[in-house]
Amino acid sequence: MGDRHWMYHRLDDKGCFIDEFKIGVEYFLDFAFSQSNPKFCSRNRIRCSCKKCMNGEWHRRVTVQCHLTEKGFMNGYVVWLAHGEQSVRKQQRHQWGESSSAAPFAMEEPGNDPIREMVIDAMSSHGIEYNMNDQGSDQPVFKEAMGDAKEFFDLLQAANTPLYEGCDEGDTVLKWMSHFMNAKTLFNMSVANWDYVLKCSRRWIKPEDRDRIPNNFYSAKKMMRRFSLGYKKYDVCVNNCFLYYGEYEGKNYITCPVCGEPRYKQAHVQQNQYIPRKSLWYLPITPRLQRLYMCRKTAEHMTWHLACRGESKKIVHPAGAEAWKHFDRTYPNFASDPRNVRLGLCTDGFTPFGHTAAPYSCWPVFLTVYNLPPSMCMKPESIFLSLIIQGPQSLGKNIDVMLRPLIDELKELWYHGVQTYDNFRHQHFIMRAALMWTITDFPAYGMVCGWSTHGRLSCPYCQENSKAFHLPNGRKISFFDCHRQFLPLDHPFRKNRNDVKKAM
Repeated sequence: MGDRHWMYHRLDDKGCFIDEFKIGVEYFLDFAFSQSNPKFCSRNRIRCSCKKCMNGEWHRRVTVQCHLTEKGFMNGYVVWLAHGEQSVRKQQRHQWGESSSAAPFAMEEPGNDPIREMVIDAMSSHGIEYNMNDQGSDQPVFKEAMGDAKEFFDLLQAANTPLYEGCDEGDTVLKWMSHFMNAKTLFNMSVANWDYVLKCSRRWIKPEDRDRIPNNFYSAKKMMRRFSLGYKKYDVCVNNCFLYYGEYEGKNYITCPVCGEPRYKQAHVQQNQYIPRKSLWYLPITPRLQRLYMCRKTAEHMTWHLACRGESKKIVHPAGAEAWKHFDRTYPNFASDPRNVRLGLCTDGFTPFGHTAAPYSCWPVFLTVYNLPPSMCMKPESIFLSLIIQGPQSLGKNIDVMLRPLIDELKELWYHGVQTYDNFRHQHFIMRAALMWTITDFPAYGMVCGWSTHGRLSCPYCQENSKAFHLPNGRKISFFDCHRQFLPLDHPFRKNRNDVKKAM
């Protein structure tokens, strides 16, 4: 594949096109138009990878060449996935000492069933190696028994069982139920509605084939539960001052140790029904990070940040920023394995019932995985919901009480790590994780970081050097005319017009 630095070095200092860029564009066009798969080249057209089209429009060769010459390549497109190139480079794996035999170079075959591959990937993460014998039949083999494999065998059987006799190839029971479960999520179907649609669909299948299909939502959920990740529910004080977590999780703690408020609803306690007044939903992050390495298609991209960090002078990913490099220099042991996960935390309050309803503040907490390339790390499937904090009042400074389960898990991942199976390289390793930064607005910044965002010292950067002042009469803090800050007169950037200009 070679070095792709020429893609982002289009012009020289005089504004002329570099010869290496011209040759690279011709090579890119020859490679793209040589693809026989209509997914990449159709009717003498390919996807245009310029900064404007961004692989969203199909054009002929002359048009694509003009766009690339005039606008340049889109940011971060060093692997030509939309033009038929294999998504993993062997030389990326050699840069951090992994042998090529440990990670076989495999290209996705167009005829593979994604549902069946999903089951096989899940089997591999639990130490069950999937092979095919000489007769071509499926033969799961125990490599390291790390869990109950019977459920995986049932899933594999459902992935291979046709929906009914004479159906199209690939229409299996597991695939059919996956689409049904996805429809419930997309269209917000109730359980009764979902059961009725399933009942109507079963009528079109022969009676002898109906037993293959679950007859209600409970049976379908039981079939698909191996793919779920689960959650934990903790009781919270109604005043947000205490979390019944750890040693306080038992039912014998019925009052808040801080404010004395009862933990359960009193009307239900008298009937031996312990219903909490307020709860916190926590979705553990460790199994989700392990799931990224469970699937071969995502595991191969988890080390992208190391190989593609220096291929562009522009910062197209946080891996090229100084904060990332400073972290690597400070913690070289963590940075030595690029499979260790870098995370970012984001939170903010919102009103789930609309502005016209009664005031209610709900606080979700998200974690973003920054190991993935820019085209993947900002997708919804790469942003993990970790906490759901109930309202109705805003948390204020007590948000740290709710973050305790997440902080404990992040500390465990930082200090000790967890054994994880890399399904792309077919090996186990100790996966560690680090929280790189938080992303919030200014009021939420004061809540998460414990910084007072009110008063003259509210700016965390200026601090005592702030130019804010008290109004002479009202004694209120004013930041009037403090938004414009200038460099010192002798600073070299004040007269530097060549380096500080709009990018071409």
